[in-house]
Amino acid sequence: MRTETDLRRLMQKRVEPGERGEAAIEAVVARLREHCYLDDAAFAETYARLRQENEKLGVRRVRQDLQQKGVGSELIAKTLEARYGQTNEEALAREHLERKRLRKPENEKETARIMRRLVAAGFSTGVIYKILRTWDVPEEELAALDNLEDEPREE
Repeated sequence: MRTETDLRRLMQKRVEPGERGEAAIEAVVARLREHCYLDDAAFAETYARLRQENEKLGVRRVRQDLQQKGVGSELIAKTLEARYGQTNEEALAREHLERKRLRKPENEKETARIMRRLVAAGFSTGVIYKILRTWDVPEEELAALDNLEDEPREE
């Protein structure tokens, strides 16, 4: 499955430039919509469901991925509210850790690694700190993580 934006982007490379190419793209998109093969709402729902159930990703990551795929922001908000509205983010983050076989950190380096992995998976820092505190991670290590977030990054 693809979004309409994805499909247009792929087809743009294959059609002749100009009005004729644009007309061909419009015709294909219209026909696919007519036969219900192209539906951004169904794509967004399926994508969010699979990322939540299989990969155990957080709402932020799924939102970012859908935006990159060209789904409209109103549709994203509606889909994610329906999919993640009643979800316990902490439980989902714990399932993600279990799925990735990440265990309680033994030192500051491992704590930072788990923090990065959970942020990349789309979980809020509040939930991440809550999990780290239940693992009895020393407050000094958590404070060091706060300092890492405040430092400017070189690019």
